[in-house]
Amino acid sequence: MKFPTTFSLKQIAEIISSEYVGHDDFPVLGMNEIHVVEPGDIVFVDHPKYYDKALGSKATIILINKQVDCPNGKALLISDDPFRDFNKLTTFFQPFVPSSQSIAATAKIGKDTVIQPNTFVGNNVVIGENCIIHSNVTIYDNCLIGDNVTIHAGTVLGADAFYYKKRPEGFDKLISGGRVVLEDNVDIGALCTIDRGVSGDTTIGYGTKLDNQVHVGHDTVIGKKCLIASQTGIAGCVIIEDEVTLWGQVGTNSGITIGAKAVIMGQTGVTKSVKGGKSYFGTPIEESREKLKQLAYLKQIPEIIKKIDKK
Repeated sequence: MKFPTTFSLKQIAEIISSEYVGHDDFPVLGMNEIHVVEPGDIVFVDHPKYYDKALGSKATIILINKQVDCPNGKALLISDDPFRDFNKLTTFFQPFVPSSQSIAATAKIGKDTVIQPNTFVGNNVVIGENCIIHSNVTIYDNCLIGDNVTIHAGTVLGADAFYYKKRPEGFDKLISGGRVVLEDNVDIGALCTIDRGVSGDTTIGYGTKLDNQVHVGHDTVIGKKCLIASQTGIAGCVIIEDEVTLWGQVGTNSGITIGAKAVIMGQTGVTKSVKGGKSYFGTPIEESREKLKQLAYLKQIPEIIKKIDKK
């Protein structure tokens, strides 16, 4: 998430009532999660296990729960609860604004785009030209949709990330301030759910096609010209490279990468990153040819046992 203008370190510290290490006018341009941070961004860290990763990241402002040595060219925001204060910043820069209209006044709709009845289009949504948005679609605030996109009935774009911190009193939600971005020539089936990024974008690339009842988790990036079949569930922060095919009921772990032109056969559990250009099957996932050989061998076990018993 980029801020509308450059803020100073002192201004950010005042918003969250924190101490800081660095010059008062140290520039702050935005905030993001660790996997998508850029120079000028704030990243938060609240566990010693991840201090080095955060301090060594591209982020130049570290929201942290302990004063540590500050690397050159970076600044610290010292907080007793970085998770809470990251939420404060999201709420400050991206507050929820109710809409009294089915298509918000700030939404921009391109030429020759058709929006069917009972669809909701939120604040600051941009929809390109020649799109068809069918009935009962919900498009949350700030989503960006390209040209020649089709979205079928009942689909939801931009729901919150499934991201919680466990506390003694229950689960504390990390507030989502990111977007969903659909590039040109994307088709989305009926009853799909595509969650927005926590602070960045969940992106569906050019020409990609989703079947009905597909779920895409927060901050996932799907490449160009992919095919994703029904009842597939893609976790958060997944990278799916160009021209990947996921057949029905595939499920993935978070934070993995599926290489370009890979084919994932139906009901496979993608438990780890896999290289492109190959076919995969099973849980745990393996190359499909090897997995099918294993299944063939398993079928032979009863006959082998019978032969052993006869001896």
